[in-house]
Amino acid sequence: MTTSAPPAATAPPRARPWLGNWTVLVVGVVLVALLPYVLPASRESVAVRTLIFAVMAVGWNIMSGYGGMFSFGHAAFFGIGAYADAYLLVKHGVSPWIGILVGAVLAAVFGVAIAYLSLRYRLKGAYFALATFAFAQMLLLLTSNIEALNKTRGFNVPLVPGGSWSKMQFPIGSHNYFWIVLGILAVAVAVNILLVGSRLGQYVMAIRDDETAAASLGIPIMRYQLAAVAISAAITALAGGFYTQYFLFVSPDLAFGAQVSVEAIVPAVIGGIGTIWGPVIGAAVIGPLSEVTASILRDPPSVLSFLSGRSGLDVATYAVLLILIVLFLPRGIYGSIRARLRA
Repeated sequence: MTTSAPPAATAPPRARPWLGNWTVLVVGVVLVALLPYVLPASRESVAVRTLIFAVMAVGWNIMSGYGGMFSFGHAAFFGIGAYADAYLLVKHGVSPWIGILVGAVLAAVFGVAIAYLSLRYRLKGAYFALATFAFAQMLLLLTSNIEALNKTRGFNVPLVPGGSWSKMQFPIGSHNYFWIVLGILAVAVAVNILLVGSRLGQYVMAIRDDETAAASLGIPIMRYQLAAVAISAAITALAGGFYTQYFLFVSPDLAFGAQVSVEAIVPAVIGGIGTIWGPVIGAAVIGPLSEVTASILRDPPSVLSFLSGRSGLDVATYAVLLILIVLFLPRGIYGSIRARLRA
């Protein structure tokens, strides 16, 4: 008597695990795109800043979350994107659409250069973070002393009467700025999803988890680390280029200051490092929070009158929030919720 072997289990399609992320991305973009129609006009600028924070956090997360190369100098990439856009537009009349892309390429090249130098001399952990901070401060000093970049005066983007799509300027009350930065964020998250599901992303995370084991398997460590840095730097530079166009001004402190790096790190940490949606959720918390603290400083209630005219409340609030997150949600908001649901 013969028995037939049980049929082999059919493996699910490769793309199926990521179908949920793509669905969330598409639905989320459609829903968020409707926000300008329901938000008060005075709050739309807060929403735009929140989206800028999200783009910066997504960029930082690729290098430091998935790549394990903690950076405290992402202001360097943000500033390169901001200054490339401003310089090409003001000095040479180049469309900001092109200037933003040029800034992304320059930031990627600069990121690869500094990462190569740091990794070549085996800087890791805190030493690598300090190296990225030092390079950002170097760019801050250079831009503050180069006449071609207007030194500390920075660049004022000239206004175009009536607005212009080619110059990325729109009339007061237009929602185009919101939709443009939302599109940039959608592209950044899409790149993140593709990266995590690709061989490149798997190798980058394997190197992060155990560099020695990855090297023993023949994975070219340096090549994949530099690729992660290039992608991270380019995304962050996109945020910088848009920042210049939205605020029509950029200066060394606004572009390369340490506060810029903090604004890239904090949303990712609060939302969840090494996750796709953590940086976006963290930015959704941090963006409105920064506006609330600014409002308290401008017009504090009587019980908080001692805060009137003082600065640094936003940084103090970030610090307290980070402490609470580390104590009660060590994986961040999204990371901790996802871990508990899986458990």
